[in-house]
Amino acid sequence: MENKKMTMALFSGSIDKLTGAGVVLSGAAADDMDVDIYVLLMGARAFVKDNEDKIDGLSEYPHLKDEFFKSLETLKVPTWIEFFEMAKDLTNVKIHICSLAGKMWGGEKMEDFIDLADDICGIGEYIESAQEADVHLFI
Repeated sequence: MENKKMTMALFSGSIDKLTGAGVVLSGAAADDMDVDIYVLLMGARAFVKDNEDKIDGLSEYPHLKDEFFKSLETLKVPTWIEFFEMAKDLTNVKIHICSLAGKMWGGEKMEDFIDLADDICGIGEYIESAQEADVHLFI
């Protein structure tokens, strides 16, 4: 039996959305789904080397940032990068950086991105993947 497929468009680079994407990704990995993540626009900034630790804003409710971080620490929630790494260890997860988005943040070659990234692609690959997916998410 073939694994179900999830396609995720990761548009946001805020810590709450990256963490949420990591939680969803870990659930998909636990269900042994194949996952393609297409990193778009603001999301690509988080994948550029040396930016991963600069992600500290919330997309909504910025006044709750300190409470959010304290809750993550108290609950010992993995970082978004740890969620992504764990999922890649459990199942077939591919992380594709949109070429336009990468260029917006100074990333033009694979060496410009953190090790989680698998390739750089055009938007057409995302559209095709979304059309074929059993589950499609836009975060």
